[in-house]
Amino acid sequence: MDGTEGNAGQPGPADRSHRSSVSSMGAREVQLKPKHQPYKLGRQWPELLLRFTDAPDDDVAVDEPSLQFRRNVFFPKRRELQIHDEEVLRLLYEEAKGNLLAARYPCDVEDCEALGALVCRMQLGPYQPGQPTACALREKLDSFLPAHLCKRGHGLFAALRGRGAKAGPVEQGLLDAYRRVQDVGNSEASLSPHYRAYLLKCHELPFYGCAFFHGEIDKPAQGFLHRGGRKPVSVAISLEGVHVIDSREKHVLLGLRFQELSWDHTSPEEEESVLWLEFDGDHEGTPVNKLLKIYSKQAELMSSLIEYCIELNQTSEPAAAQESASGPAPAPGPSPLPTRRPQLRRQGSVVCSRIQHLATIDYVEEGEQIKRVKPKRTTSFFSRQLSLGQGSYTVVQPSDSLEQG
Repeated sequence: MDGTEGNAGQPGPADRSHRSSVSSMGAREVQLKPKHQPYKLGRQWPELLLRFTDAPDDDVAVDEPSLQFRRNVFFPKRRELQIHDEEVLRLLYEEAKGNLLAARYPCDVEDCEALGALVCRMQLGPYQPGQPTACALREKLDSFLPAHLCKRGHGLFAALRGRGAKAGPVEQGLLDAYRRVQDVGNSEASLSPHYRAYLLKCHELPFYGCAFFHGEIDKPAQGFLHRGGRKPVSVAISLEGVHVIDSREKHVLLGLRFQELSWDHTSPEEEESVLWLEFDGDHEGTPVNKLLKIYSKQAELMSSLIEYCIELNQTSEPAAAQESASGPAPAPGPSPLPTRRPQLRRQGSVVCSRIQHLATIDYVEEGEQIKRVKPKRTTSFFSRQLSLGQGSYTVVQPSDSLEQG
């Protein structure tokens, strides 16, 4: 079921690494505030589903929420690095692994292999030459890699090859990464170094620790008849920004820090529930501002979460600066993974924005009128953004070369 996901309103203090959440059978969750009573929220679950989802009434009537222990969306990654308790690290690791295997975290193949190799180390022990073989890993591949990677090269012909056939590139890549995992410290007595290495690798993903919401965006018009339609997306919101993820292709369509956007939402009373994101872009080398329309019954939740994340960042910045100046002791145990350039620098990385795949609305302001143009607009509709001087979001001035529609 398409249940409610993310954070209902503003949460309590962000000083715990974990917090309870209520989830439906569709793995959609609402992070609870300290004052929330799970039993009462469970009683209100059908009302929440009707308000924030498009689920049919029959599904709403039989849906049963479950209480789960999840990472606190508002817990900073820098503080996560200071955790020493192995059980807490294990909980964080299990949640991150689950999100990766479910493809909620888009991840390049190289990084999936590196993360899967750490799972191999923790489940199978240190690598031993010849054990396991790449073909043996194939049988448990979905325990180490996201499902969409496991399906590559499989099917009828793969089944006909038999268990003794030569390993495919996915299995071989995972085995090679497993071979490179090095034990650090007393890894036989504790898995903490490997938990920490897994989390550190996940920290490179810009949407790690996000709250996820579901929506749809317009497809770019294609063909003579300009048929577009809509595509399903996930909207990931964290303390750092907003990412719009293609739910089918498993890659990022748009990634913005809060300094790079302004936003607003419309309620169902006004029109269809929509979250609007406004950001800088370009068209044929000319700077423009773009407006993306995300259709979702959860637009109000997303807007509230963005607003609270910005407020929380502004209040926590002085404390973070003081903590950095005092130089907190780093947690022991370096990552056993080889150093690799950041993902965002890779050509064609799944975590890079694909603005060319978006259907945006462009406007220009002339006097007191706002007219649609092809392809640009000049000024922000929204006052909901970081104050001037703190962000890099800029206003693009009108140009005589703009073709008005």
